[in-house]
Amino acid sequence: MNIALLGYGKMGKEIEQIALSRGHNIVLKVDVNNANTYAIEELAKADAAIEFSTPESAINNIYKCFEAGLPVVVGTTGWLNKWNEIEHLCIENNQTLFYASNYSIGVNIFFKLNEHLAKLMAPYTEYNVSMEEIHHIHKLDSPSGTAISLANQVLTQIKNKKKWVNNSTNNRDELGIISKRIDEVPGTHTVAYSSSVDEISITHQAHNRKGFALGAVIAAEWIISKKGVFSMSDLMQF
Repeated sequence: MNIALLGYGKMGKEIEQIALSRGHNIVLKVDVNNANTYAIEELAKADAAIEFSTPESAINNIYKCFEAGLPVVVGTTGWLNKWNEIEHLCIENNQTLFYASNYSIGVNIFFKLNEHLAKLMAPYTEYNVSMEEIHHIHKLDSPSGTAISLANQVLTQIKNKKKWVNNSTNNRDELGIISKRIDEVPGTHTVAYSSSVDEISITHQAHNRKGFALGAVIAAEWIISKKGVFSMSDLMQF
């Protein structure tokens, strides 16, 4: 498979290594030097694009992939205020979009654990749920897309929580998410339920970026010849 890498930072380079090890070719690399100049014709040489850039660049990259008729796997977070527009455009024009806030197989299993735990905890209002996420100092969005996905799962089940906030809170209507940025930490997410007598928590800790990169390449392999909007739940058949 020929792959276009839209975003060639640390994640892009990790994806490149995984893709090459799985027998794929990289036919286009887009970074800060050519982000505004690469052409639709260059994209058309690829079978799929993998997009890990910045929130500001992601929308334009997705538009270009649709224009080129190229399936795109998007891992950039922080742009979901445009989600409805992008989803509509994808479906209307019979294009292919795969989006996940986190491509790690382990994290997506963690999502299922989080959803199930929230269902179990919902009747027990004496427990207050909170979250913490830790990432490297280069991460641009806060809270992380993964943390937002986890929070939205909790809000669906814990009805006394009306919204999430990106800070510690004593308001029982709010789900507090504490975001920390520390050195080169790849990503740690914890969801905790605390009462006056005990605490139940689940944590996912990434050791490196390889899990995210592998999942993105697997997603690109999977979406070839498919049309529509997909997620890791589709890929993993949850």
